[in-house]
Amino acid sequence: MEPTRQPEQMSQTTLTRDEVREGRKKLRRRRRVAFLFVVPLLLFIFIAFIAPIGTMLYRSFYHPIVSQLIPQTIEKLSDWDETGSDPPPADTVRTFAIELRALATERRSGKLAEQVNRFRPGSSSLIKSTARKLKRMKPETLEQEREILSGINPLWRQARLWRAIKKSGVIVTDTFYLTALDLTRDVSGEIKGRETKVYIKLYLKSLKIALYITLLTALIGFPLAYYLATAPTRVANVLLVFVLLPFWTSLLVRTTAWIALLQTNGVVNSTLEFLHIIDQPIEMLYTQFATIIAMTHILLPFMILPLYSVMKGIDPSYLRAALSLGAKPLPAFVRIYLPMTTPGLAAGALLVFIISIGYYITPALVGGTEGQMISNIIAFHMQTSNNWELAAALGSLLLILILVIYWVYDRMVGVSNIKFG
Repeated sequence: MEPTRQPEQMSQTTLTRDEVREGRKKLRRRRRVAFLFVVPLLLFIFIAFIAPIGTMLYRSFYHPIVSQLIPQTIEKLSDWDETGSDPPPADTVRTFAIELRALATERRSGKLAEQVNRFRPGSSSLIKSTARKLKRMKPETLEQEREILSGINPLWRQARLWRAIKKSGVIVTDTFYLTALDLTRDVSGEIKGRETKVYIKLYLKSLKIALYITLLTALIGFPLAYYLATAPTRVANVLLVFVLLPFWTSLLVRTTAWIALLQTNGVVNSTLEFLHIIDQPIEMLYTQFATIIAMTHILLPFMILPLYSVMKGIDPSYLRAALSLGAKPLPAFVRIYLPMTTPGLAAGALLVFIISIGYYITPALVGGTEGQMISNIIAFHMQTSNNWELAAALGSLLLILILVIYWVYDRMVGVSNIKFG
């Protein structure tokens, strides 16, 4: 009968468990080190992308400015029936007069006038002039006078003006999204369309311009990428430098060059007149045509590079095999080669379309009024009109539109991979 080796087996089991623990510690240590290397990238993404986009989404529906300027008036207006034609009660009007005088003393009445004017154009001058007159009055006068505001200006008897004040005091509101979609609410609260369609037309025009640019870059970039993929290495490298050359040139310089080319006395008109093709200069600058041409030139590398990378990996023997089996060159190219370039064409089209739909500098410089896109209107509300809430709503809708486009692209690419893969 062999002796038992239970102590030796226990020591081996103990060693095995220690090794497992040590291995787990090393794995956790490596994960922590890897995470520390990724932390700067995560901070950059949060600071540069997530925080600005989150702030934009937040400001598009959160509007506490008016409620902070005249809190007591907004509280009393919440009990006022705005569906009628009568102004608010005298107590509410007097409270507003007291708060407006305090704002005028603190030199903040202009901020209130600016906010209310967005909901009712023309009310800014009325609020400012009233604030100046109230500032010269004594506080006791405001407490005693019943019709203090209507005595200053009869327009304060209008219920629609008070509706605008009440509407501007709503903290969480969908007003800016409705405005961005050319919609509004009537007195009863029903959503209806505006008489003038501004922003929807701009969105459609931006989509149309982006589509034209994508088609032009595909038509120009596809044969060039095909030539780069099939040319000898030395020739392809030289041509690839010219493709990458726009990335090494300032965007402002490239756009300014197009201004020199397309202006009335520019290179293009002068050449056409010299060749007697036209009798008088053609208006090309500050048009939609100028925006499309300039942006096509700027975004062309974003179409060529994805196509080139895909075409370079396609085995040319497939096309030669089809030709050797009796297929004609054009049908063989369309049925054999073109489907294999679909990933590069789809990636290039997505890049060009998404970049062009939100482009700002080039349309602002060469597009003029006719060639401006939705990004220029967003910049206008951010820089000129100071209506950041409407700009945030327009930007949020543009972001949603881009996400929908990407979702459609992802579904189409998935279906094409199943079909051709």
